[in-house]
Amino acid sequence: MTARIREFLKRRTQNGPCLVVDLDVVRENYLGFAKALPDSKVFYAVKANPAPEILRLLAGLGCCFDVASVSETQAVLAAGAPPERISYGNTIKKESEIATAFALGVTLYAVDCEAEVEKLARAAPGSRVICRIRCDGSGSEWPLSRKFGCEPDYAADILELAHKSGLVPHGVSFHVGSQQHNIEAWDRALASTASVFRGCAERGITLSIVNLGGGFPAKYVRKTPKLESYGKAIFRALRKHFGNALPETIVEPGRGLVGNAGIIEAEVVLITRRSPADEVRWVYLDIGKFHGLAETIDESIRYPIRTTHDRDQTAPCVIAGPTCDSVDVLYEKTPYPLPVSLAIGDKVLIEAAGAYTATYSSVGFNGYPPLQQYVI
Repeated sequence: MTARIREFLKRRTQNGPCLVVDLDVVRENYLGFAKALPDSKVFYAVKANPAPEILRLLAGLGCCFDVASVSETQAVLAAGAPPERISYGNTIKKESEIATAFALGVTLYAVDCEAEVEKLARAAPGSRVICRIRCDGSGSEWPLSRKFGCEPDYAADILELAHKSGLVPHGVSFHVGSQQHNIEAWDRALASTASVFRGCAERGITLSIVNLGGGFPAKYVRKTPKLESYGKAIFRALRKHFGNALPETIVEPGRGLVGNAGIIEAEVVLITRRSPADEVRWVYLDIGKFHGLAETIDESIRYPIRTTHDRDQTAPCVIAGPTCDSVDVLYEKTPYPLPVSLAIGDKVLIEAAGAYTATYSSVGFNGYPPLQQYVI
């Protein structure tokens, strides 16, 4: 926790859980990406946290942006970034949405099938197209390849159709999975990418860019490699598969930019046992899956949780949210060690919660308000 967040929470008088994001940490993280990957442009994945303050900060630093909707596009433009710095990375778009984004000046789009190319040709003629390919997401805590990306062998056909449809085949993108712990994961994806580049070249199509996606981790409970290690591994893989003809590259960090910049303060609502003989306590918080902690699904993301009793003896607990839905359990398969002295009414801090929390929060399930966010 930063001193700025600590001081803010001391002064806060409102009730209910809240997320506090420190812009100084976001700035530091952005500069860290620029240093670790100096030859790659940074496109912030807006979906991670679209707070206007974050977007304005990054726009002022010269950051580019990956958007998934018209609303995100408008938010980035409102933050002061020109449309030339926007990539519409969602491969699933209504034709009307494409037309709106194109009218706003966006000319870079991702696709992963021929039908999406046809929509772009009609609604955004002359735009640049990046084809997303499927890749192995092993090593990540939140895989992203089941729903998106074509088979690599199909990509050249899609890009050739784009060329014949009056679009500009621009490059290839992939995503190795969010919270990726294997620094070599990009090697396998870049091998497939280089093959697509060669296949397009044989058809007289010259590609110029590789979107390396996101996957750069925030620091949760599990230890993660340093960002510099990712940068070096990616550069080695690029040289291995592209030789001296290195393509232009971009990265799309979301979690890696804002994850560790935010902390959620929550409150213990109830502590109980299912029977007098049960050794595992149930600890209910005033925040759960429906209030921003959706990434605890299958216990994929394990957030660090701090209390004022952390020096005391601990015991395994099931942690759950406050709603009447039985899905609203955060950690049960692997119980979470919490202090035995933890009591009802105690505050807990959920660390590294700056990404994918405020935007996942429901509008009012069970009447609970959305997670309150403060950007300082």
